[in-house]
Amino acid sequence: MRLHDGAPGAVGEFGATPDGERVERYVLGNGRLRARVLTYGATLQRLEVADGANVVLGLPTLDDYLHRSRYFGAVVGRYANRIARSRFTLDGREHRLTANDGVNSLHGGVRGFDKRVWRVESAGPAEVELSLVSPDGEEGYPGELRARVRYVLDGDALRLEYRATADAPTVVNLTNHSYFDLSGSGDVRGHVVAMEADRYLPVDEGKIPAGGPVPVAGTPFDFTAPTRVGARLGGRYDHCFVLQGRVTVADPAGGRTMEVTTTEPGVQFYTGHMLDGVATPYGPFAGLCLETQRFPDAPNRPAFPSPVLRPGQEHVSVTTYRFGHA
Repeated sequence: MRLHDGAPGAVGEFGATPDGERVERYVLGNGRLRARVLTYGATLQRLEVADGANVVLGLPTLDDYLHRSRYFGAVVGRYANRIARSRFTLDGREHRLTANDGVNSLHGGVRGFDKRVWRVESAGPAEVELSLVSPDGEEGYPGELRARVRYVLDGDALRLEYRATADAPTVVNLTNHSYFDLSGSGDVRGHVVAMEADRYLPVDEGKIPAGGPVPVAGTPFDFTAPTRVGARLGGRYDHCFVLQGRVTVADPAGGRTMEVTTTEPGVQFYTGHMLDGVATPYGPFAGLCLETQRFPDAPNRPAFPSPVLRPGQEHVSVTTYRFGHA
């Protein structure tokens, strides 16, 4: 069923945060796709494809996003994924971050970009651009960072464009944390995934890379040929893959497909197995994430693609999700 919350370009109140910040919801549409984007967390709340089906996990109220979210649809940063021991050294100076995942820092810390109200810079029927200023020292990160994200509906594709600048050397890694379910069944283990990725990053018990990339060949992490999510490891994946091209996802039962392309070097493939249906409205395997990004713990790994952003430079990242029907 299609939404009844206004024509494309409509904007409405979605509530206010405990400290009184107003949160708005923007409706986007282009005749093929239809989306709802919240200013809280620059969140993709809902995405309907051409046949009217919603393919992302969202929450109905702002209170749910404040208290029951696991980054559902949000833009995460300043640094997506994990930084080991919540610290890194840049230009000879150690920076200590807020730990929020055991001893590690995850998705920007306790109050990352997913928990901030973004400002709308421009909006139209099929696109919206949001901005956020992260002050020097926020969650321990150096330098003032000015970030932007632009959601664009283009035919059967949703394109996310990220940009950021800083007034001092810092690190940045921005991504969207949408959980996708192409079937609407609440269980993605039957989805079929193929990745143009011949290496992945093994991790330790804290999900920190245990060295550098290794070949996927002969391991349960080989998705170079289309493979059902639940075929190996019980479907439990939360790993970064080194991308050489696209990722495709298909729901064999319903025929819906999604193709992901990105300018980023990696994608964190997470199958939602840690959702419990108690702390959040969704249970295990209700959706899968394809978080396009720099590698986890890259600020501490000189051999990884650099996440460093310096004054005078601009961080630019583009990811496109294209939907179809087999």
